[in-house]
Amino acid sequence: MRPHIYRATLIAVAALTLAGCATLRVSSHTDRGLVWSKYKTFDWGPADPLPASDPRLEKDPDFHDRVAGAIEKAMATHGFEMSARSEEPDLLIHYHANITARLDTDRNRYQDGTLVVDIVDAASNVLLWRGWAQGDIEGALRNSGRMRRRIDEGVGRMFETLPERR
Repeated sequence: MRPHIYRATLIAVAALTLAGCATLRVSSHTDRGLVWSKYKTFDWGPADPLPASDPRLEKDPDFHDRVAGAIEKAMATHGFEMSARSEEPDLLIHYHANITARLDTDRNRYQDGTLVVDIVDAASNVLLWRGWAQGDIEGALRNSGRMRRRIDEGVGRMFETLPERR
């Protein structure tokens, strides 16, 4: 392989690798004094009346299944169980996702996705925890594998901020 072609190939591979690892910003908010050990079960709360900002998300059942599955897995990892149909859950979960076109002076225009997850006390309807992940999802709308990886990473990192049940 000619040196200039080899160098160009290495640069292209490095650029693609870095684009795939675009920064994902994750954070959450909760009352630090909250006793999480009193909560054991969860279920899905009513749907958000606000539509996602991009109709491609609204109409994509794979997106919704992947987000729900990732959240349910994260809740189970923290020791919560999905409530049986015959019992009232302790917690209700809800999420909202949107996509916004952003402008970056280094990269020009790109798609920025935000996923917000709320955990609510089912009895009092009080918000107990809100987590969010935000980052570049350029190309993920056309690539289901990349979208699944971004969802898994975002939900996984977001739930790392959920306090332990003590």
